[in-house]
Amino acid sequence: MRHLVLLYSISAADRNDHLELEALVDAVAPVKGPAGWPRRPPRTLHADKGYDHPACRKLLRKRDVLTRIARRGIESATRLGRHRYVVECTLEWVSRFRRLARRYERKAAHFTAFLRLACAVICYRRAVKLDLMIHTNLK
Repeated sequence: MRHLVLLYSISAADRNDHLELEALVDAVAPVKGPAGWPRRPPRTLHADKGYDHPACRKLLRKRDVLTRIARRGIESATRLGRHRYVVECTLEWVSRFRRLARRYERKAAHFTAFLRLACAVICYRRAVKLDLMIHTNLK
């Protein structure tokens, strides 16, 4: 099972997450499937508690997207489960970069550039680890 971060968004700190969801879902490009199959939008959305809002669930249901959104007051952060673990790991990987843990940049374009650079570094490190695992298993 592959888990990928397909999109990110930067908004003001005082803006609720659920207000950004429709723009995010519409911006996701269709994903390549098996050879010969047409590209299609992702079927599942993993999100944190900021998106636990009836309007979000209704919007995603209308678009036939299966939701895996943590529920406020029901699911604790200590028992994340395997699907929530992917989201939390991704957020934790990005927050390891000191410049992204706290926003020092005044311009959103600068912050976005550092976020893209962090994502590239994370992908590179994962690729090196996977390559190393493959080569050690082949020996």
